[in-house]
Amino acid sequence: MKSLDRGRRAAGLGLVVLAVAGGLTACSGSSGDDAGTSSAGASQAAGGGTYTIWDPYPQFDDSSDWVKLLTQCGTQAGVTVKRTGYDTTDLTNKALLAAQQGNSPDVLIVDNPVVSTLAEAGVLTSTDETKIDTSTVSPNLLAAGQLGGKTYGVPIGANTLALYYNKGVLKKAGVDAAAVKDWASLTAALEKVKAAGKKGITFSAIGTEEGSFQFLPWFWGSGANLTKLDSPEGVAALSLWTDWVKKGYAPTSVINNTQTTSWQEFATGDFAFAENGTWQLANAKKTGFDYGIIPIPAKDGGTAPAPTGGEFVTLPVQKDAARYVASQKLVTCLASTGNSYTTDTTLSYIAPTEEVQTKQVEQNAELKVWVEAVKAAKGRTSDNLGTKYPKISEPMWKAMQAALSGSQPPQEALTAAQATAASAVQ
Repeated sequence: MKSLDRGRRAAGLGLVVLAVAGGLTACSGSSGDDAGTSSAGASQAAGGGTYTIWDPYPQFDDSSDWVKLLTQCGTQAGVTVKRTGYDTTDLTNKALLAAQQGNSPDVLIVDNPVVSTLAEAGVLTSTDETKIDTSTVSPNLLAAGQLGGKTYGVPIGANTLALYYNKGVLKKAGVDAAAVKDWASLTAALEKVKAAGKKGITFSAIGTEEGSFQFLPWFWGSGANLTKLDSPEGVAALSLWTDWVKKGYAPTSVINNTQTTSWQEFATGDFAFAENGTWQLANAKKTGFDYGIIPIPAKDGGTAPAPTGGEFVTLPVQKDAARYVASQKLVTCLASTGNSYTTDTTLSYIAPTEEVQTKQVEQNAELKVWVEAVKAAKGRTSDNLGTKYPKISEPMWKAMQAALSGSQPPQEALTAAQATAASAVQ
C-alpha cells in the first residue's frame, strides 16, 4: 500500500509540534520498534497483535458501551484493542508528538477541525491510501475532513446548533414558533416577547472558538464567506446580534456567555429562545417547562448552515503499512450501520449517513429537526480552509466582542478583523 512522503511528514511535524505541543513528554506508540520485519507485517495483515486506539472520550471507562464496542470491533478484526481516552486538547498534542517519533496509534479519533491540522502535518493517511469506503457519508459532513482534494478519515457522527424555544413564553407573547422563518420574523418575535415582559434570546458570544461556533450560522446564513469577513453580508450578521443587544432582545451577558452559561439562562424559564446544540437535549427535559426546537433561520428564509461538531475516525501514518489492513477493519466496524446508531445515540450525535439518520428519527421524532440542521450544516474547515480557519476565527470573535461591547461598530470591527485574518493566512 502506498505510504506517505516521510520527508514531507517530518518537516511538517517539526513545525507543528514546536508550535502547539511545547515540552510535552513522548508517548508510547503501537507500531513497536523499528526492527519489525516483513513477516511480522504479514502476520498483522492476516490478523493478530495489539492495535491502539486513542479517542477524546475520557468520560467512558472500560465498562462503558463505547469501550465494549471497540473491543468487539477488535475481535471481529482478529486483533486485541488497547484504548486510551484523552482530553481533546491533550489528544491533539500527544498525536503530533507521537507521530514525530514514529509511534502513532493505529486509530485516532479527533475533533473534526483538528483533522486538517494533522493532515497538513503529514500525520494522517488518506482514505484513498487505506481504501476506507466513504460513499454513504453525507458530503457536507465528510468535507470537514477534506484538504487539498483528499479525505482523511470518516465522521463518527455530528452535532450542531438550532434554536430551543419556551412554549409558554411564546404563547404569552402571541408568537407562533412555526412562523419564525427568517431574520425579520425572528426579530419581530423577540420584540413581542420583550413587550410581554419576558426576555428574548440568549446565545454564546464569548471571545473564544465557542463564540465563533455560535456566530457562524448567522454569518453563513447571511450568505457571507469566511474569506471575506467584512462583506456586506458579514456586517449584516454582526449588526443583527448587535441590534438585539442594543434593543434589549438579547442580554449583555452574551459577551461572556459560554454555551453552558447561555443554557443556564434559558433554563430559568425567562427566555423565549436559546441557541444551543443537541448536547442539551437531556437538560431540556429537566427544565420543567414545555419546549420546542426550530432550525436557525437564514437571513431570507430556509435553514442556515450551522457548523458541525463531532469527531473523525482517522488512520495515522504507520512505519509498517501492513498494519492498515486490520486498522481499516476497525474503522469499518465502528462506522457500520448498527454500531453507528448505538454510538451516536450514546454521544447525542446525529449519524453521518442517511440510513442511520432515518433510524434515529424513527426511534425519536424529536431528532427530526436536528437531522435537518445537520443536513444543512458545514465544517468550519470546509471550503478548503484547513489550517487557515483558526487564523480567521480569532479575528472574527474579537470583532464580535468589539461590536457587542459597543467599542466599535460592526463594519469597523469586521474591517479590522479581515485585515488581521488576511495577513495571518498569507
